[in-house]
Amino acid sequence: MRRGFTLLEVLVATTIMAVAVTALVGNLTGSLRNLDRLTQKDRAATLAKRKMEELLLKPALPRFQRIAGPWDPPHASDQQGWQLRVTPFDVPPAPMPGMPVLDRLELEAWWMDGGSRRTYTLTGYRPGVLTEADLLGGILRE
Repeated sequence: MRRGFTLLEVLVATTIMAVAVTALVGNLTGSLRNLDRLTQKDRAATLAKRKMEELLLKPALPRFQRIAGPWDPPHASDQQGWQLRVTPFDVPPAPMPGMPVLDRLELEAWWMDGGSRRTYTLTGYRPGVLTEADLLGGILRE
């Protein structure tokens, strides 16, 4: 009795292996793409949290205006940055200058991924005081 594989058995086994390897490589490519996206988003979240902590400590940030800028080195690039908008969140009825208010800070971290712009938004709150400019320039308009 001769032992061994026939040519047909070898071809069938090779075909099955080729299909399995092709599927595995396709899944690996997709996983690497997802890992890259998650890494970018994680980096943006970390930078946004740092920037939010820094901005929450600044005593005077203008309300109703967009403040934007690049990241501090070594993260600075023209392909990524941040923007902030400060608005009163909890305004009492009949607001007057000097009244306490809760400010909402909305920080958007952005970066370019290929040809599309990706964003990560972080929101923080802090106590503030209404000014005459706030009443004339923003709250009365909204």
